[in-house]
Amino acid sequence: MAFELPALPYAHNALEPNIDTQTMEIHHGKHHNGYTTKLNAAIAGTDLENKSIEDILANCADTPAVRNNGGGFYNHSLFWTVMSPNGGGEPSGALAEAINAAYGDFETFKNTFSNAAATRFGSGWAWLCVHAGGAVEVCSTPNQDNPLMNGIGCGGTPILGLDVWEHAYYLKYQNRRPDYVNAFFNVINWDEVSNRYNASK
Repeated sequence: MAFELPALPYAHNALEPNIDTQTMEIHHGKHHNGYTTKLNAAIAGTDLENKSIEDILANCADTPAVRNNGGGFYNHSLFWTVMSPNGGGEPSGALAEAINAAYGDFETFKNTFSNAAATRFGSGWAWLCVHAGGAVEVCSTPNQDNPLMNGIGCGGTPILGLDVWEHAYYLKYQNRRPDYVNAFFNVINWDEVSNRYNASK
């Protein structure tokens, strides 16, 4: 069964002024759509065709078209859901406790995550992952790789991801990636991240 481009859970302009409308239109409608189309082409007629995206990513290291486009499909599908026009603030509950256990406090976590995003050379992603048992960890990956792939990044389940490819921010922020990273914290949907944490730990 072919993968389908997921609809955005909000309007293209809903994340203004933190993420601009034109970027959202191009990012979702062109880039994510392109990854989806190319993933379907790459798995057509193979034994991956009826597997979940998670299973595909765990077994795609030797197939660049599947790795790159499968990662692009999965990463962006997560990315849209962990943002919200009503986002920002800080997490609460079990996720907040896990972040505090790993990093001491939210501000230290924010600085760690922001540094992972800002210092990722070239294109890639910054992640917050959860391991079995509930411990969380920040890491980053190149290109469209993610921690579900063997030997990449944290090795846990990603519950928060930030796209630091230039197509994600350059129209508004140009070379000011740290400004984009900071703006991302204004739109993080911590309820969704918490739901992903509780489902994954």
